[in-house]
Parts: sequence; C-alpha cells; structure tokens
Amino acid sequence: MSQNASSNSLKIIPLGGLHEIGKNTCVFEYNDEIVLLDAGLAFPTDGMHGIQVVLPDTSYLRENRHKIKGMIVTHGHEDHIGGIPFHLKQFDIPVIYGPRLAMSLLQDKLEEAGVGDRTELRTVGPRDMVRVGSSFLVEYIRNTHSMADSFSVAIHTPVGVVIHTGDFKVDHTPVDGERFDLQRLAEHGEKGVLCLISDSTNAEVPGFTPSERSVFPNLDRAIAQAPGRVFVTTFASSVHRVNMILELAKKHKRVVSVLGRSMLNVIAHARNLGYIKCDDDLFVPLNMVNKLPDEQVLILSTGSQGEPMAAMSRIARQEHRQVKIREGDTVIFSANPIPGNTIAVVNTIDKLMMQGAKVIYGRDKGIHVSGHGSQEDQKLMLALTKPKFFLPVHGEHRMLVKHAETAQSMGVPAENMVVINNGDVVELTRDSIRVVDKVPSGIELVDAAHSGVVNERVLKERQHLAEEGVVTIAATLGWSGELISKPQVHLRGVATNIDRAKLEATIAQTIELVVSSRWAELTQALDNLSELNWPRLQSDIEMELRRLLRRELQNNPSLVFLLQTPIEPPVASGRRRSTAKVAS
Repeated sequence: MSQNASSNSLKIIPLGGLHEIGKNTCVFEYNDEIVLLDAGLAFPTDGMHGIQVVLPDTSYLRENRHKIKGMIVTHGHEDHIGGIPFHLKQFDIPVIYGPRLAMSLLQDKLEEAGVGDRTELRTVGPRDMVRVGSSFLVEYIRNTHSMADSFSVAIHTPVGVVIHTGDFKVDHTPVDGERFDLQRLAEHGEKGVLCLISDSTNAEVPGFTPSERSVFPNLDRAIAQAPGRVFVTTFASSVHRVNMILELAKKHKRVVSVLGRSMLNVIAHARNLGYIKCDDDLFVPLNMVNKLPDEQVLILSTGSQGEPMAAMSRIARQEHRQVKIREGDTVIFSANPIPGNTIAVVNTIDKLMMQGAKVIYGRDKGIHVSGHGSQEDQKLMLALTKPKFFLPVHGEHRMLVKHAETAQSMGVPAENMVVINNGDVVELTRDSIRVVDKVPSGIELVDAAHSGVVNERVLKERQHLAEEGVVTIAATLGWSGELISKPQVHLRGVATNIDRAKLEATIAQTIELVVSSRWAELTQALDNLSELNWPRLQSDIEMELRRLLRRELQNNPSLVFLLQTPIEPPVASGRRRSTAKVAS
C-alpha cells in the first residue's frame, strides 16, 4: 500500500457494491488490523456463460489474511452474506458477528460448503457492542429494511465514530413491530459522528420509501378477487412480505404450498426464530394441492426475477413436474425486476399469460415496495447523525453522485465527501477524508458446478464459443506427408449455408498445400524421420485453416484441430506402423 497513507488513519476499502448493485464488501483497516463488513455476491449477466456467482476480487484480503480479526454482518441478504462460504475457502475469518436470522442462514451455507470450522458465528441483538481486535468496538443499531433482523452499525475507532447504515429505509409501521432505533442514531449525532457511510440505492427517488405494510391492502384485494388458485412469487429473503402473504392466506382460508429451496429454507429459519408466526396446518405438501378445491390453494414460489432454474420460471416453461398453469389461476409478482432482469421477468409473465393465467405485476399495482430509503429517508439519516465526513456506497455511479448532492444540501461540505470506486483506499483522519491508493478490485467468477473460480481467459473462450461456434477438424498424415483419409469436419453453433462437401474438399486441399510447401524444409538434413517437427507442421496447418474458415464462413469460429501422426518411421518392408493423436 502507498506510503502516502498515514499510520494514524483509518483505511476504508470497499471491494464491492460501488458502481453496481450487489456483492457488498467493505474493509476497515487500522494499522495491522482488518475488520470486514459484509461479504456479498452478485448474479451473472447474460454474457457470463456457465457462471453461477459473481464475487469481488479478494486478492488484497488473501495477501493480508494475517491482519483479519473478524467480520461484521448487517443482515442476511445474499448480496451481503452470500460470498462468505467462498471466501472462507481462501482465508480464515476468526469470528463473524451478526443478527440471529443472518447467522442462522449463514450457518447452513457454511456447513453445505464444508467450511463451518473455518470461523466462529456469534449472534448479536439491538445495541449490543462487540470488540473486534484492539482497534474496533462495534455497536449494532436496529434499522428497518425488506429483510427482518437488519442493522446499522456504529464503529468506534481510534480516529472517531464511523456509522455504516447497511441497507435501510425508515419504516414507521414495520410488519414485525421492530422499529428503527432513530434515538440511538441521534445520540451518536449529538456526541459527534466522524463519517457516515450510507446506502445509495434509491438516491434518485424523491420522497420517502413507503412502509412495507402499505402493500398489505393491495395484496389482500388481489387474493380476495382471485377465483381459482393463487400463485405469489417474491424474494425468498423478504421475510416481512412472506409473513404478510401467509397471514392473508389464512385470512382467505387458503392453504399454502411452498416451491423453491431458498423459500423453504428462509421460512423454516424465520419461523424457528419467531419472525414468521403461523400454524403448521397452514402448509400442505405439493402433492396434496391437486386434491383440494382451487379457491382454497395459494402457492408461494421463488422466481420473481425470472431466474432460469427457479420454480416460477420452470412453471412458465411448463417444465415443472407437479404444477401446471390452467385457466382461472392468478399469479402475483410481488417484486420489481432488478436492473438486468427485466427481459427474463417479462418473458416469464408472457408465458404464464399464454397458458391462461391472470398475472398481476407492475409498480402501479402497489404490490411491492423497496427496502431501500429514498431521498427523504437519506436526509433523515444525515440529519440525525450530523456527520463531519460522508461516503456514499451501495449503488451505481449516478446514485452515488446524487446521494453526495443530497448530503451537500444537508450541510456536508463538498470537500468533506468522496465518490469512489471499488478498490479505492479512503484515508480517514480526524480532520480529512481522501483517496490515497487503490487495491485490486475486479471480479471473481464461480462456475455453476462450484468447481472453482473461472478466470477471464475461460470466460472469453465461452463468450467466443457462444457467439461464433466451434469447428473441429481431424486429419491423419502418413510418413510421406500424404493425407491417409478424408479430414473429418464437425461444425457446432456455426451458422452457414455453405456447401458441406465443398468445404471439406477445400480443407483437405489446404492441408495438402501446407504440407507440400513445408515438407522439404522440415525433412531436410534429418537422419531419422522420427525427429520430424510435427508440432510445427500442425501449427502451420492450423494457421492456414483459421484463415480459410474466416474467409469461407464469414465469421471467426473457434478451431479445434486434431492431427494424427505416425509413432515410428516405416520399417524396411514398408509396413506402416500405428499412429498417435496430437491435439491442438
């Protein structure tokens, strides 16, 4: 790290969550101690073929693993805890502190990944204080969000108090009755907050974000008016929303069948911890649904974002083994598409409608509200904490800029805030905030098979295969350089109207021309043909074949060229020996 950084300063290094939505991960470093705040993941874009999970580049943490004293978790959403099992395979985290629900969900993740012994999980409650290392004293402050058991944190450091909001909105009528501890924020504001690090997701949205409770009457109306079966899809982690849906099912005398592993998992943990309260007889197994009258059934499902393998997506594609859409069904999308998912969601909605379902969706229906504070929520946070310095996080660039403008309107001077990128090293002292360095801040991609991190080269190869296809050519040469048989040509994913027989003949002709032009040079001055430089010949043939394919196919497919060559020179009798395959 740069020598410009003072040893008496706090370093704040976000590795994810800036200029993007997701993979929220932040490093707090003082002298030789590091505390991590959250470690989330993001989901792949369309071009990330075969990728299941996107993580931040953690090379800085791997290099400084000896400094890591622990982790602070603010809440249990995947974009805040989903990366932890992957990180623990690369470096230890001595202890992880977090809310009960988040720790309960995390415990399952760690055990499934086989890393449960790489850390210790400790639960915290409102206003609990935990010491991490010798430099950090962390206080948990209850906030309100779309997920139950969510917190902001006040981090006491040698340079002053830093408040990180985590994800939040100001909900005065929370579904679970757990109100935002605004009083404690105000008390910190009176004592003096050195820096506020705040959620910027809805920085462009004016006003206050509506209460989660505001969707209740609209969901109530939609379920009451449904003549047949009701399907509801929402985020599995939206515990408050799920709780309301279960409450409404009971009100309208419908039993509930749950589809989707993540939905089943979250409901089980939330019920166990008391965040969801309902009777066991509200739930029925899926194989019982078809035996009940349609007007008595509600199916709660994952797939609100059009995820290909989620339950609702499979139902829409008519690939679910037990559930088929029919006339009279009502499907409620109680979620708005995350940026990047809109096409997948509308395609799912179209498929459901074509099968006869009535689909209720869209912002105008009032069946979803955000879990993130809008401009007035953000102003209230700034007014209560009265920070000297300000650092907007968790959002795309325009959101960070807009949040900084809001902070200026609340009296924070422009020179007392920075809009930064992932990997920027922010140095915070009692009197200044500035960017002094940068650490690696790219992404790490986890294969769908969880077989390991996919590097940039592999991803580019997959993208190339998807865009251009692949051509495989296998040829066999004899000791005189002659083609022993017609080359075998296979095209996969290559769009072409070219005459196949003509292409194969042209390929054979190209191979023969390259061999004839190179053969004399390659065999000159050789005492024994076994010393022939076959790899060089193969490389020369491959180069000409690539040029041929670009010209003939008018695109640039990947080429796999397999060359079979003899193992031993011919014996005196002239009998030919066996051949061996050399693959490019």
